[in-house]
Amino acid sequence: MRYPAFIEADFEFPEFHRVRMDFSRQAIDDVEAAVNQELDRLLPQSGIRAGDRVAVGVGSRGIDRLEVIVRTVCTRLRQAGARPAIIPAMGSHGGATAEGQAAVLRRLNVTEESCGAPVVSTMDVDAVGTVYGEVPVYFSRDAMAMEHSIAINRVKPHTKFIGPAESGILKMLCVGMGKHRGAIAYHTWAMKHGFFELCQAMGQTIAASANFRFGLAVVENAFDRTLAVAGVPAGRILEEETRLNALAKAHIPRLPFRDLDALVVGRIGKEISGAGMDPNVTGRAFDLMESDFSQILKVKRVAVLNLSARTGGNAIGLGNADFITEKVFQALDYEATLMNALTSLSLRKAFIPVRMPNDRKAIQACFTTIGPVPAAEVRAVVIRDTMHLSEFLISRALKEEVEGMPAAEILAAAPLGFDTDGNLRLPADP
Repeated sequence: MRYPAFIEADFEFPEFHRVRMDFSRQAIDDVEAAVNQELDRLLPQSGIRAGDRVAVGVGSRGIDRLEVIVRTVCTRLRQAGARPAIIPAMGSHGGATAEGQAAVLRRLNVTEESCGAPVVSTMDVDAVGTVYGEVPVYFSRDAMAMEHSIAINRVKPHTKFIGPAESGILKMLCVGMGKHRGAIAYHTWAMKHGFFELCQAMGQTIAASANFRFGLAVVENAFDRTLAVAGVPAGRILEEETRLNALAKAHIPRLPFRDLDALVVGRIGKEISGAGMDPNVTGRAFDLMESDFSQILKVKRVAVLNLSARTGGNAIGLGNADFITEKVFQALDYEATLMNALTSLSLRKAFIPVRMPNDRKAIQACFTTIGPVPAAEVRAVVIRDTMHLSEFLISRALKEEVEGMPAAEILAAAPLGFDTDGNLRLPADP
């Protein structure tokens, strides 16, 4: 393929430097003990008795020590004489098929063998109510066939909207446990009623009308380690999620800049962010009714270099970039990506950006398509992904600014290094 001369030509990148951020490393060492402590409080009040069947909703996120958490919950339920079954709670993920969602759980090592409970995966749902007089509320038929249901999920800032409670148990109930039909209903009607407002209404309707007993909410620190585990009774979801969402926002890793010329993202993926790359980091969100994340960061050009291995080809979020590499295009499972985009009504996130042959040329394109800015003056950052930001690379133009930041430390000069195929050697997170 031919490119303009400024892309075809050799390009001399400015000096880069490795930066380390001083994020809090506060974390729970014994996650199993923390889960058991919450279950000690929740189970006696849950109504779960010996012989009862309990649906344990588990999503598609790469939560820290998810297998340990799910196994601990299932073990305690069996010790109480109950019969737990794991229900995939992931809306349209896994291609919106029962087989695909079971496969997602296997990739997370959530299986009958590892957790001691069968995985029951179908896409069947039942209507359990209506909100705003017109919005149907669905819940897993498999879960409804049991005496009780609970949910395990991470609480974190959402990638479409900003509100008191964003991504957590409420969302898991209406989108995850609502399966594909619930996800479609939520995203469709949120265009009229608002993402937070509808999530709250649908989630609370499920908590009141279905057999939901409690959620187990996890908050992670900037290094993806478990910061807090909280049991959330069905009647207190909004109050608890509001508190936990504030905690999550206080610990989310972010770049210490307000404006950049170029942001190079080493990889995107569903386990990294529901949006592939988190707009709470990139500032990029373009779809209808999405909150404006540009208040966090404004970037002129964004390049995505690769897909994560665990995303299974789902490249949702690539449309929020300006450039991708041929590696991204070849690894793309467009059917899985399109299913995710159409279900969430986030069409822009499935757009195909400008394709470049390799990492070197994608980064070069970021530098050379922003107007007559000398390379030495381009404000550029290179990150591994939007989840791992404790170390990253900055261009020479940002060095003085970073030197004045008390929470940032410049470690050493780190020129951009490429292999013979033009692939960038990315910073590893400690």
